Amino acid sequence: MNNATNKTFILGGDLTVNRMGYGAMRITGKGIWGQPEYRDEAIKVLQSLPGLGVNFIDTADSYGPYVSEELIAEALYPYPADMVIATKGGFERTDPNLWHINSHPDHLKKALEGSLKRLKVDKIDLYQLHRIDPKVPFEKTLAFLQQAQKEGMIKHIGLSEVSIADIEKAKEFVEIVSLQNKYSIVYRNWEKELEYCNQNGIAFIPWNPINAGNILFVEKLKEIGAKHNASEQQVALSWLYHHSPNILLIPGTSKVKHVEENVKAADLVLTESEIKELGALKV
Repeated sequence: MNNATNKTFILGGDLTVNRMGYGAMRITGKGIWGQPEYRDEAIKVLQSLPGLGVNFIDTADSYGPYVSEELIAEALYPYPADMVIATKGGFERTDPNLWHINSHPDHLKKALEGSLKRLKVDKIDLYQLHRIDPKVPFEKTLAFLQQAQKEGMIKHIGLSEVSIADIEKAKEFVEIVSLQNKYSIVYRNWEKELEYCNQNGIAFIPWNPINAGNILFVEKLKEIGAKHNASEQQVALSWLYHHSPNILLIPGTSKVKHVEENVKAADLVLTESEIKELGALKV
């Protein structure tokens, strides 16, 4: 699946997005809780995106909670015509770094209505179920999403941290246009899901794309980055970007300088041998 060169992906058959997007989790406070320490810089980060060619933003009602969505609207509303904003529902927050799964229809209804209001839109471009709730029948959650889509609150639907079997189940109720699973050079437990999505025209959106805890991985990124005058982050993003044509990248940062660096990773082309070296580091 290496050497994907297309710069765009058509989401849901009708939304053309640039494959280097932006993840808005990090524009909140510590523990993904409350306002960011440097609020002005967070606004500048968001306002820089259109000029950098970024027209896909990924967020969630649980980031803050609510803060990320509110800042997106403050910085960018009225939105550029081609801007696609994806948000998620299915978590409740009680404290910094604490996440409680809740995909009951009652909670999702409040979450979705809140997201619409905070983002100042009539319809969510891409609404993703943040997690399947083990306490709620999946069919019940899917029936809610199906109804919300029918009522015009949601344009497209995606899932997060699910298997092929889960996607197949969901497709009995709704069309699934995106999958957001943990994935990086070193963490490739969802390789089958990535391939399935590629074959079925479904966007694959990796979260935690750097996974920098692996020392061998970090050293290899530095070594290869030095040859290209690129940062470790840029090398890791380039590998993912060119790995499969349905990958949408959403690196998150709270600094304009880092957004600019991330976007440039799309133009960094690694050699075949470098791709193999990095690929061999998977755990």
